[in-house]
Amino acid sequence: QVQLVESGGGLVQAGGSLTLSCASSESIVSFSFNAMGWYRQAPGKQRERVARITTDSGGLAIYADSVKGRFTISKDNAKNTVYLQMNSLEPEDTGVYYCHADLSGWPYNAWGQGTQVTVSS
Repeated sequence: QVQLVESGGGLVQAGGSLTLSCASSESIVSFSFNAMGWYRQAPGKQRERVARITTDSGGLAIYADSVKGRFTISKDNAKNTVYLQMNSLEPEDTGVYYCHADLSGWPYNAWGQGTQVTVSS
């Protein structure tokens, strides 16, 4: 079963930057993967998708409106790792960030354990 391990969270001041990493236990370019993404969940709120990138050679990326122009999702196929570069961070970006894999077969989804991002004003 696919395992995802996030790293890179922490405390940063507003306007600062952080880069999150998500390492997969399996090759993300295999036919098992459709896409990788990042979600976040703020206290008392529902989990929302922040960014998503397809794992094919095209690497099509989409973003939530709230992070467009500030966040960049990318992947390193050789390292089976997906990144989320977060710039111009705002206190509203605070939350637990989860890595997600969209799989072509059962169990169709895989989640990391989450990493905390806290942006102070």
